[in-house]
Amino acid sequence: MHRTLLTLAAFALLLLAPPVATAQNLVNAPNSITGAVTWTADNTYILDGHVFVENGATLAIEAGTVVKGKPNPGANASALIVTRGGKIYANGTASNPIVFTAESDDVNDPDDLPLDARGLWGGVIILGKATLNSTPGETAIEGVPVTEGRGLYGCDPAGTGSKIACDDKDDSGVFRYVSIRYGGSDIGSGNEINGLTMGGVGSGTTIEYVEVFNNKDDGFEWFGGTANTRYLISAFNGDDAMDYDEGFRGKGQFWFVVQAADIGDRAGEHDGGTEPEDGKPYAVPVISNATYIGSGANSTNDENDDALEMRDNAGGKYYNSIFHDFHGGAVDIEDLDSGEDSRARLEAGDLVLAYNIFGSFGNDDIAGSDWERAYLKAAAQGNRIVDPMLRGISRTNDGGLDPRPAQGSPARSGANHDALDDWFLPTGYVGAFGDVNWAANWSFISKAGILTSAGAPEPTSAEPLGDEIPSAFALGQNYPNPFNPSTTIEFSLETAQNVTLSVYDMLGRQVRTLIDGVQAAGQYRVSFDGADLASGAYLYVLRTERHVAAKTMSLLK
Repeated sequence: MHRTLLTLAAFALLLLAPPVATAQNLVNAPNSITGAVTWTADNTYILDGHVFVENGATLAIEAGTVVKGKPNPGANASALIVTRGGKIYANGTASNPIVFTAESDDVNDPDDLPLDARGLWGGVIILGKATLNSTPGETAIEGVPVTEGRGLYGCDPAGTGSKIACDDKDDSGVFRYVSIRYGGSDIGSGNEINGLTMGGVGSGTTIEYVEVFNNKDDGFEWFGGTANTRYLISAFNGDDAMDYDEGFRGKGQFWFVVQAADIGDRAGEHDGGTEPEDGKPYAVPVISNATYIGSGANSTNDENDDALEMRDNAGGKYYNSIFHDFHGGAVDIEDLDSGEDSRARLEAGDLVLAYNIFGSFGNDDIAGSDWERAYLKAAAQGNRIVDPMLRGISRTNDGGLDPRPAQGSPARSGANHDALDDWFLPTGYVGAFGDVNWAANWSFISKAGILTSAGAPEPTSAEPLGDEIPSAFALGQNYPNPFNPSTTIEFSLETAQNVTLSVYDMLGRQVRTLIDGVQAAGQYRVSFDGADLASGAYLYVLRTERHVAAKTMSLLK
């Protein structure tokens, strides 16, 4: 227990929010980052070609920082690459996200670039030491020339090559509240850079609240590894929205996909292995509460606008998710005469599609074969073939995109979490959204007026305690403690400043934001209601421009 609390305390120290600032100075990022480096929100950082966070180095990026990539052609495409052994701490906030975008993008004007602009720079690549199922266990990442040794990811289980030990709990840092826009440069031979590429990334890495908008290639792609992710947005990307390969075995929750009306491949392209295709460990990620919206059942997109493609021995388990409004079909599970295929994974229990909602599809059917159709419709799977009744689907900047279930929607109930472990947050609803629109405000689809602002989370208000101005910053112990279900937290500010007060569980998962905004100097009281949370210890963290403090509290039901 003491070790866990120390780990969480160290984690809290990484959450210090910077002052809100308007980037004014242009800084050319070095192509090699060594030691401990911090990028601050009062600068705009320019990527000119590959920028590597080297083995042993740490790059911290303050909330509100803007990073821009030059439109370099081919193998010199601009990209930020966190190498094996390097770490990134990109800690944005809901009110101050970190933005990676094209050099030509005026981030203060959401209308300056066309809604179909793509491929204006590269993207972000994070590499780790977790296990792959390819031979020899480490390889060069997509988007980096194969001659560049710093582009290797994975590990060497046989100890015959680099002798980098496999670590499925490898920690590449924190990547939170980040928007990646207009990327996807082609480095040659059709090798394009994904918005966020994760090669051999381990489960010790925190990745949540990340958006990829208008990438020319895939939105997110996992090459092996065990990375766990939450609150991902893949919007209007040119190829696949969510792509995994090489034995990816992470967990995911609250994934949101919306495809463009005229371009885009599968929402989920899921491959098991490359060389060999039957390599082990098999790809068996577990995903719950996804909402995948296609190009439209009657769209002009003539690509493979299907919800899910499972092939090359890929497994994968989707629960409590929505698949809706695709020009193509819902599910294609590879079925080969050899028997080494994704159908074999289904029959072995490595591929599960359960308690999901399948809406409308352009071919008026959920699957292409009788056996796939029978599986999805089997009572044991708990799937429903019904209109999910989302509040609004739009693919332009008219504010009409609202992926929350409407009143009376079947998605407002029917979730089943029995097969999920305690990493997953329990929900009563199916899909990535309930009544709260967690994608509002911080994401570009929100700032550009595509996504409605309705349902945005509203931080708890802080109640002032008298008129006295305290002489120092302080965070008090909650009371009562233990509590059930409500408790009170008090804090003091010596000056007016930007404040975030958040609650985390013992796995480092953010479960609530209580305060997010500027508060005047003074003493404050905040109420926290944990009625929807499980019993256990929680960490609450107060961040300001100058200070960070954290304390633990116990919910006992």
